[in-house]
Amino acid sequence: MSTASQSSAVLVAIQTPHITGEELESSLQELTRLVKTLGYQVVGQVRQKRSSDKYATVLGRGKLTELALWTGGSGTAEASFERPAHKAAWKREAAASDAAEESEEEELDDTIEALPASRQQAQIVIVDCDLSPSQLKNLERAAGVPVLDRTGVIIEIFSRHARTRAARLQVELARLNYLAPRVRETGGGNERQSGGIGGKGAGETSLELDKRRIRDRMKALRTELASIGDEHHTRRARRDNELTVALVGYTNAGKSSLMRAMTGSEVLVADKLFATLDTTIRPLYPETRPKVLMTDTVGFIKKLPHDLVASFKSTLDEAASASLLLFVVDAADPSFRSQLEVTRKVLAEVGASGVPSLLVMNKQDRLEPGAIAALKAEYPDAVFLSTRSKEDVKALRERIMTYFESDMLDEEFLIPFTAQGVIGEIRARMRILSEEYTAEGLTLRVRSTPENLAVIKKKLMR
Repeated sequence: MSTASQSSAVLVAIQTPHITGEELESSLQELTRLVKTLGYQVVGQVRQKRSSDKYATVLGRGKLTELALWTGGSGTAEASFERPAHKAAWKREAAASDAAEESEEEELDDTIEALPASRQQAQIVIVDCDLSPSQLKNLERAAGVPVLDRTGVIIEIFSRHARTRAARLQVELARLNYLAPRVRETGGGNERQSGGIGGKGAGETSLELDKRRIRDRMKALRTELASIGDEHHTRRARRDNELTVALVGYTNAGKSSLMRAMTGSEVLVADKLFATLDTTIRPLYPETRPKVLMTDTVGFIKKLPHDLVASFKSTLDEAASASLLLFVVDAADPSFRSQLEVTRKVLAEVGASGVPSLLVMNKQDRLEPGAIAALKAEYPDAVFLSTRSKEDVKALRERIMTYFESDMLDEEFLIPFTAQGVIGEIRARMRILSEEYTAEGLTLRVRSTPENLAVIKKKLMR
């Protein structure tokens, strides 16, 4: 799975009838950024319109030959079609494929002439869809180089960017789940003597042994992640009475930059996809009263593998338990609307769709005034900002506090001088509106949540 030693890649895209040309272009642009995040240079693309992406070699014969020109492969996989479920459907697929391939062969010479003579050889093929194990094997045979599908690319990026123990375990589980059906026989399928407890005895092949090891490792990972999930649940329970804001959104929308601007923390900020995988929790700075915690979460992407969503559920639970969600959007990205829809869909999967939210249109400094005005008319309740503007960041901070204070109550307390620790707790949790020392003690007028006020009342009644 590791491809660190390779430096150039050729992309493959299949346009099926339900995919528009604009959607194909957007997906390819995103895939290009993913590949660059892995450190590869994209040197070429191979595209084809097909009625399905379920053929055994994905591409037709002519396009396989074109791909081989980029990779130096044979261009043949000696594989048959993967038949759709119904015979009639298969006949239609085969007829359409034959017609397309006749056209390809007629145009292949023109394609070869159109390719740059000094083209750079590609060491890997990246396909912009998910491949079955047999498709992966057939395409590698035809191309003569390693092949990764979109899910494989995303998992590889996650593997490289995971930092904390929880993130590494989550990524490894998703990676093994992806690899399990793709494990192939090595060493000619030699049998191994594998007796003892847990073994199948003589005759267990290397493939069976490898698959069993993967299953055992996945079981151990799930057990370890369950214990970490309990720890996360305990920490969240301790924060039940604290106000939390979770930053959610598409990868590279600027969540980490906003986190740094709002909290003054040294979180990683990089112009890369999935630069942040680990949950970071920091208080707003300068600190507010009551204190508000901000959480930076993993970014989302179209076609995000379900295994990764499931693996990162404990991390995404931070969003589900938040007091307020900030949907951070790159307003300068023309496809931000579909990106916002992806974010909402993934959050719904983890049960966070009912959490109150605020839309944040980030990177407005990259837009013309007319474009900003049009977006403000379309999203009148959104906050428009640039994380580079201190005034914009301050305005968002005030908007957050206004939201929380709308549910708060004002209360006046007389704190006797004998009450130990209560004054410190009030200053830490509540906004002080006024204070006055009297002979009986300190009179404080405060603003806070009903829960926090109830805690202080109970302590003063002792």
